[in-house]
Amino acid sequence: MAVSMSVNTNIGAMTALQNLNKTAQDLAQNQNRINTGLKISGPQDNASIFAIAQNMRGSVGGLHSVSTALSNAVSAVDVAIAGGRAISDILIEMKEKAVLAADNGMDTVSKTLLDADFQALMQQITTIVTNAEFNGLNIIKANGDDVVSIANEDGTNTITVAAQDLSVGATGLNISGEGLTTTTDAQAAVTAIENAILTVNQRLGVLGTGSKSLEIHNNFVSKLIDSLDAGIGNLVDADMAVESAKLQSLQVKQQLGVQALSIANSAPQSILSLFRS
Repeated sequence: MAVSMSVNTNIGAMTALQNLNKTAQDLAQNQNRINTGLKISGPQDNASIFAIAQNMRGSVGGLHSVSTALSNAVSAVDVAIAGGRAISDILIEMKEKAVLAADNGMDTVSKTLLDADFQALMQQITTIVTNAEFNGLNIIKANGDDVVSIANEDGTNTITVAAQDLSVGATGLNISGEGLTTTTDAQAAVTAIENAILTVNQRLGVLGTGSKSLEIHNNFVSKLIDSLDAGIGNLVDADMAVESAKLQSLQVKQQLGVQALSIANSAPQSILSLFRS
């Protein structure tokens, strides 16, 4: 088929220019993907995929807040557990002194000295209870607040660890009035301290179970965040090996396009040869 030649319209040059512009656009997109590491960096790349990724990013942000809340809750409970363990150790020491004072053969002066140590240890328990606080939360004092943490991103689910009163006057402990100045008092103190040890250890068990529940859920939330991050990556991350190979291909294509445009632009000059003598 014959090819028409015109000095008014250079179809070849127009086509070559269109192809070159398309290559330049593809090259710009490719370089943007390499620079950002993203194949979908905005709604202009793929509106539906971008929207899905943004929703997933919102979920990740919410879950990070959940993880922070859970970590704070674990810390509050762990501080309480540390206090409870210290109290349990002190109670064991108090029992030792009470057993000594319950001996009929011990003189009054010795009982008085033991009682002084006994009362000092009791005061130490009070000090521990008062200071077992994390971020303003104390769950082992009298009338302490429960630990309540959000468990999902919209805050509709929570995990609660109930407060456990470990003060010396708490129900089940109630050792605040005990003393060792007489044999009878010391014998009563032994019984009271034994009951207090059982109570403290039982309440420590409740706190330990609560801390474990919080940690397990926090680990689940962390894995969920990782899964969502991986999903976002699958949706929007660029394959750098593919983009690198594509870059080389587009650069060659661009060079060829420039040459094709140059050839097309020179075509009208050949018309002049038709009029040369």
